Amino acid sequence: MPDILTTRRLNRALLARQMLLRRRKRSALEVIEHLVGMQAQVPLAPYVGLWSRLHRFRPEELAELIESRRAVRASMMRATLHLMSTRDYLSLRPVLQSVLERSFLSGSPFARQLEGMDLDELLAAGRALLDQKPRTRVQLSRALSERWPDRDEASLAYACSYLMPLVQIPPRGVWGKSGQATWLTGESWLGQAFGVDRSPDALILRYLAAFGPSSVSDVQAWSGLAALREVLERLRPQLRTFRDEHGRELFDVPGAPLPDPDTPAPVRFLPEFDNATLGHADRSRIIPEEHRARVVTSRDWRLALVDGSVRAMWTIRHEGGRTILEIEPLERLSKAAQDELVAEGTKLLRFVDEDGRDVIVRVRR
Repeated sequence: MPDILTTRRLNRALLARQMLLRRRKRSALEVIEHLVGMQAQVPLAPYVGLWSRLHRFRPEELAELIESRRAVRASMMRATLHLMSTRDYLSLRPVLQSVLERSFLSGSPFARQLEGMDLDELLAAGRALLDQKPRTRVQLSRALSERWPDRDEASLAYACSYLMPLVQIPPRGVWGKSGQATWLTGESWLGQAFGVDRSPDALILRYLAAFGPSSVSDVQAWSGLAALREVLERLRPQLRTFRDEHGRELFDVPGAPLPDPDTPAPVRFLPEFDNATLGHADRSRIIPEEHRARVVTSRDWRLALVDGSVRAMWTIRHEGGRTILEIEPLERLSKAAQDELVAEGTKLLRFVDEDGRDVIVRVRR
C-alpha cells in the first residue's frame, strides 16, 4: 500500500517546493521557471512573491527581465494572467490553448454575444490590428467594432484576449513604473515562434515538482486542463504514489522534497493570488478549513503564513503620509508568533516602500 501523508506533511512538502521554508540564493528567472509561472493579475504581486522566496531579492532584477523580454505577463493556467519566463511561455502556451478556448466558449459571457460569428475571421482581424501596434482592450474593441458595428464591442476584444496568444507589455508590471494594460501578439513582442507540442506531460511533471504530491483533481484545478486521469496513468511508471488522510491517491515525482512534518516554518507574507494557495483543488494543506470562507471573501487583504498555514491577513495603507502595514490574525496567536509577524512585516514594508521613514505595523487582536 502507498504511504499515507498527513496534511501537515503535505504542508511542509508544499512549502519546501515553493521555497517558503527558507529563502534561496537563486536568480528570479530560475524561481519563476521552477514555480511554472507566478500569478500576475495584480501587476506587482510577483515582486512580493519573489521577495518572500529569495535571499536579497532586488525588484530591479525582475523589472529588467520584463523589459528585456526574457519574462512576459500573459494568460496561461486557468486562463488567468501569469508571469512566465519567455521560453516557458513559448513552449507552454500551446499546451494550454484548450483551457483558454473552453474558458471563452463555456465560461464567459462574451461567446454568447458573438454567436454566429466567424471567429477565425475575427481573430485574423484582431491579429492584424495587434501586429500593427500595441493596444488597450478598449482601443482594440473600438477598432474591431468599426468592422462589426452590430456586435458587442467588449466581446470582440475579449475573444482575441482568450483565443490568441497575447502578452501584456511594459511598462505594466515594471517596478516603479505604471501604465495601462496594453496588449500585443506574442510573436510580435518576442520575435520568436511558439512550440508545436501540445502534450501536457512535461507541464504535469513540473507541476508535481513544485506543488506535489497531488491528486488528479489538484493537477486539473491548477492547470485548467481537463481529463488528466489518462495522462497520469500513462506517467505512472515514472511517478511515486501516496495516499492522503482521506484515502485519495497522490502522484509525485521521485526525489522531490518531503520534509519532516515537524520542520519549523517561518512567517511568510504572500501577495495577491499566490500560487502556493491556489495550486490545488483541496487547499487544506495550506489554508485551514476554519479560515477558508474568510480568506475567499477577503478582497483587500493578502495572506500570511504562520507555522506554514494561512493564519493571518495583511494589507498596506497610506495615512497622512505614513505607510502602514496592517495585520489581522485569523485566530488567537502566541506572542512569539505575533512578534515574528511584526518583524517580517517590517522588512516587507521597507521592501515595498524603501523611502518610508514612519513605519507602523499594527497587529489587530
